[in-house]
Amino acid sequence: MDRRLLGFAVGLALVGQLAAAVGAHADGLGTLGITSTEGATSPVSGERLVAIPTGRGPTKGTTVERLQQDGGALIDSRYLEQRLSLPGVAFDGTAGGLSADGETAVLVPPVRGFHPRRSTFVVLDARRLDIRDQVTLPGTYTFDALSPDGSQMYLIEYPSPNASREYRVRSYDLRSDHLLPHPIVDPDEPPGEMQGFPMTRTTSPDGRWAYTLYDGDKHPFIHALDTDRGRAVCIDLDRLKTNTAYEARLTSNPDGSELTVSDRKRDPVAVVDTATFEVSDPAEPAEDGAGFPWLGLVLAPVALGGAWALARGLRRRRIAPGGAR
Repeated sequence: MDRRLLGFAVGLALVGQLAAAVGAHADGLGTLGITSTEGATSPVSGERLVAIPTGRGPTKGTTVERLQQDGGALIDSRYLEQRLSLPGVAFDGTAGGLSADGETAVLVPPVRGFHPRRSTFVVLDARRLDIRDQVTLPGTYTFDALSPDGSQMYLIEYPSPNASREYRVRSYDLRSDHLLPHPIVDPDEPPGEMQGFPMTRTTSPDGRWAYTLYDGDKHPFIHALDTDRGRAVCIDLDRLKTNTAYEARLTSNPDGSELTVSDRKRDPVAVVDTATFEVSDPAEPAEDGAGFPWLGLVLAPVALGGAWALARGLRRRRIAPGGAR
C-alpha cells in the first residue's frame, strides 16, 4: 500500500477510536501524536530531510538524512541517540518540521499519554544535522509550522484535558527562546467555529503560507497561516460537502496566487485567490471541438469555392474536344 494511503488509513482508524475524547482543531493534530515518514522538502533549496528509526530497545535512535530532491542522492546523515520523528501536519502523511530556507528543522519524540504534562521539540541545524536546542514546555502542545527563516515555531496548545476542543495557536520565538504571550486568531471568525480534522496541506512557493484543508463540522475549510507575520485566516468552503475533504487534494499554482481543491478523481472543485481569499468555482473545461462553429464560418466560403472550382474542372474535362480526358 502507498505510504500516504497507509498513513491516511491509520489516521482515520485513530480518529474513529479517539474522536469522542480527543476532538479536532483547526490548526493541529490534537494529541494523537501523528508523525510522518515521508520526509519534508524545502521549497527554496529543494533538499529533503528524513528521519529514520534506528535500533531497538535501549539502543534505539534516529538517523537523520539530507537528500537531493532529484534522484534522492544522500548529501549527509547523522545518528541521534533518541527516537525522534518529523511531525505530521495532516492525515495524508504530509510532513512538517523543515523551514523553507532549509536551515532549521524540528523533530518530535513519541507522545506519551493522552494529555502529556510536558511537550518537547528538538531543534536541529538542518545543514549540519546537529541538535541546536531542545524546547520543553509545561502542558500539551503539538507542532504546526515553521517560519521561512526558522526563527518562529508555531504550536497548538491544548490547555485543558477536560475540554479537548479548546485550543490556542501559539508562536515560539526560537531566537529569544520564549513563548509569545498572545494566541494567533482569525479576528473575523467566531470562537470555536472552525473545528475539523486536517486532511492535507500545501505551502506557498516561498514557504510563507501554510494552507491546511480540514473536513470541518459543517463544511470543509482551509486554514491559512502566515508564518512570516504570525496571522491566520480561515477560508470557508461552504459550497462543498464535508465528505469531499477525505480524499481531496490541495495544491498551489507555481506563483502562489491560487489554491486549487481537487476531489479524489483529481478534478478541481474550488479555487481560492490567495490575495483576497475569495472562493470561486473552477473554470469549465473546454469541450471537444470548442470554437469549431466559428472556424466553420471562416472556412465555409473557402470550402464552397474549392468545390465550385472542382465542379467546373470536371465539367470542362467532360466536354473536351475529341472526347479527350
